[in-house]
Amino acid sequence: MTDSDERLRRWRLVLGGGAADGTRHELAGRDAAMDRTLGALYGSDSGGGAAASRQAGLGGSAPQVARWLGDIRTYFPTSVVQVMQRDAIDRLGLAALLLEPEMLEAVEADVHLVGTLLSLNKAMPETTKITARAVVRKVVEDLEKRLAGRTRATVTGALDRSARVTRPRHRDIDWDRTIRANLKHYLALPGKEGEEGAGTIVPERLIGYGRAARAVKKDVVLCIDQSGSMAASVVYASVFGAVLASMRSIDTKLVVFDTAVVDLTDQLDDPVDVLFGTQLGGGTDINRALAYCQSLITRPSETVVVLISDLYEGGIRDEMLKRVAAMKAAGTQFVALLALSDEGAPSYDREHAAALAALGAPAFACTPDLFPEVMAAAIEKRPLPIPDMTRHQ
Repeated sequence: MTDSDERLRRWRLVLGGGAADGTRHELAGRDAAMDRTLGALYGSDSGGGAAASRQAGLGGSAPQVARWLGDIRTYFPTSVVQVMQRDAIDRLGLAALLLEPEMLEAVEADVHLVGTLLSLNKAMPETTKITARAVVRKVVEDLEKRLAGRTRATVTGALDRSARVTRPRHRDIDWDRTIRANLKHYLALPGKEGEEGAGTIVPERLIGYGRAARAVKKDVVLCIDQSGSMAASVVYASVFGAVLASMRSIDTKLVVFDTAVVDLTDQLDDPVDVLFGTQLGGGTDINRALAYCQSLITRPSETVVVLISDLYEGGIRDEMLKRVAAMKAAGTQFVALLALSDEGAPSYDREHAAALAALGAPAFACTPDLFPEVMAAAIEKRPLPIPDMTRHQ
């Protein structure tokens, strides 16, 4: 096939056929089957035009949809399959079919599918919930494999640095850091006649870890908005909550909210239980959620509160801001994440984000890969690594 033929083939697959596409390229074999698969999802009901040949649709038949799900996995890579599944749910209203166990077994599981399943949780029959939990668990385990090791290593390093003391006992001195911190105090000593002089470092500042410092814990409160738009953030936050809770040096609390507040801390040993304890959708009362989080704080200067919300407040705005100001004044590190996902810049309330920034609490969207660095910075009480895609500071 010439380069020209290949370009026509690709344009034909993109445009969908019909006289208006201008390619006059006929598809056969695998290409024709791929085109029918695309047409079932992206075809037009208007008739005529470039998409006239894409009229098959998926209908409401579970067997037909199951075959289509198998087809897209045959013709496209996993990343594309996941996008097409999301489009099918959004464009063709296939969410109801996910209540059938055989359908769940056919889909390619990802974070977005988990969000859809959680939104359908209350409508699921018991037979489907078993399959749904298996699907959710697979996604959660994949995320833990990807994120847990780096999170523990990064946060542990931050805890060690935050516990550093400058008057340690001799056996608690960290000689490597002490030497590096005192290199500027190097003192050259004269040698004997005919011999090169020696030198020494004068340790004006000792660095080490005291016994008490090694036992110090940090308190982390994750406060998660469970409104429908935050589905992916809820999934990632639940995984990170479980990882942090597994670290003995951190006392982790997890709170989810809409217009009501639910404390899911006692379920943190299993993020799947946490996820099925959420109820995506509904309104938002950030002020009420922060009031509850305030009640959990017993050591303000050793506490990090992470609010994950798009900030569309349905509660009392001024009270919400007063609570953030009070927490910060008491020494609590307050982090506001507009989203915790890989989806790019989210929709959020810019006025509330700017108000938080004015209080010294920058609000920004955070990817899962960046979250460990954000937590490390908050624990060490240093500036947060804020990405450029969404930032109010």
